Amino acid sequence: MKGNAFDPNCPTRLVLDRIGDKWSVLVVLSLSSGPRRFTQLRDTIGGITPKVLTQTLRAMERDGLLIRTVFAEVPPRVEYALTPLGQSLQSPIGAVAAWAEENVEAVIAARERAPV
Repeated sequence: MKGNAFDPNCPTRLVLDRIGDKWSVLVVLSLSSGPRRFTQLRDTIGGITPKVLTQTLRAMERDGLLIRTVFAEVPPRVEYALTPLGQSLQSPIGAVAAWAEENVEAVIAARERAPV
């Protein structure tokens, strides 16, 4: 089944909400280099509260974008990694992130010129 993002009743919009969320984007970018622990993700992303990171990771796991692995150690070690579905987002999200980094000055300048 192929979705239609312009149909307000299509579940494609739920997917767009997930992958369009800034925290989900940053988690995908962070996990692109391999599995990470919670604290590593939090430190890499910066500016995210533990509560919001937890909510984001749970939602991404529920949506099949990442996997949470608990290692039977004392204390328990938990790692997060992209699933194949999550890995398929690396290229498009990476392209959007690269565009944002290349054009941030132009966007900020346009905002400054815009009437209030």
